[in-house]
Amino acid sequence: MIEISAQVDLSHPSDRVWQALTNPQLLSRWFTETETVAQAPQRLLLHTAGLPGFHAAVDAEVTDQRAPELLVLQCQEGDRRTQLTCTITRTADGCRLSVEETMEHGTWPAEDRDHRERYYQQTLTGRLPAILDWLAFQQVDLRRGEDPPTAELPAIVLSGRVPAPADRRRRLAIAAAVTAATLATGAALWALLPGDADQTAAPAPLPPPPTAGATSDNAAPRTTRSSRPSSAAAARSTARPSRTPTATPSRTPTSAAPSAAAMTARYETTATRIFGYSGQVVLDNPDGPAAKSWTLVVTLAEGGTVTNAQGANWQQDGQAVTFTGAPVPAGQSQTITFDVRNPDPRTKAPEGCTIDGTPCTGL
Repeated sequence: MIEISAQVDLSHPSDRVWQALTNPQLLSRWFTETETVAQAPQRLLLHTAGLPGFHAAVDAEVTDQRAPELLVLQCQEGDRRTQLTCTITRTADGCRLSVEETMEHGTWPAEDRDHRERYYQQTLTGRLPAILDWLAFQQVDLRRGEDPPTAELPAIVLSGRVPAPADRRRRLAIAAAVTAATLATGAALWALLPGDADQTAAPAPLPPPPTAGATSDNAAPRTTRSSRPSSAAAARSTARPSRTPTATPSRTPTSAAPSAAAMTARYETTATRIFGYSGQVVLDNPDGPAAKSWTLVVTLAEGGTVTNAQGANWQQDGQAVTFTGAPVPAGQSQTITFDVRNPDPRTKAPEGCTIDGTPCTGL
């Protein structure tokens, strides 16, 4: 019987994920410090003592492996013996990694099991994608026909080794192509500029949106033509003052105050990676007479994609990701977590978040 399970959808090819699973140095970077056992290449010592759900180091031995699809380990942790199974399945966007652990000897207190499962899920959705993104920087993935395209960037020389001449020529060709495309795009944009525009002046900043009763600083001053009044006009002005109508304030209906029992939501970025981040939204239903249905809409930056979500049903349409689920009981909350893959490394949060049309806090 499966007692602990966790999974994540990754935008990386399966062989790259296999490398992160089986290389002890990479495993130490995203899971826990790992040592190989002398004279036993199939054994690993995982320094897990003190991690959530672990009470001692784990002596793991590989009992089955089929690269890059299946890895099975028998783990001994004190008086517990478990079997840990890692399965990699190809998907349209990369692959899915599933981790399952079953007890063969000993017992798991419920609290330890929950903490251990949560630690697995956090490392799979937070640290592992960051290591895979780092690996993508070191590799030039030329096998475009086998796996979906991922972060295909020029390799970075970390050890001081000078690239081979063929590598330099290939990278120079790539750089030349990127430069040519950039110049072509700039020329096209230049051609679309209006002919009478002053191209030497810096573009003026956009004015702030007008508010009720405010006057724009950029508006031209209103001038009044003054003339010397005639004596008759002066006499009329002295004899009878003009009747200036008094402005009557407009009757603007005030909007109804929001209901105190409306659902609220607060957003938080819980982890960041080179090409993405992990987000969390906590929905709160204040004390009231009944549970409330809800619809959460998270607006991602352009090109962003949700790869994994927990705590709700979800679907993505363009930049909008809609989350729905069971009504939240009065006085309780609902937590939704999701992982975002984003091509721009500067983007570490959504562009917007609303709960039933009301903006979330935290953004």
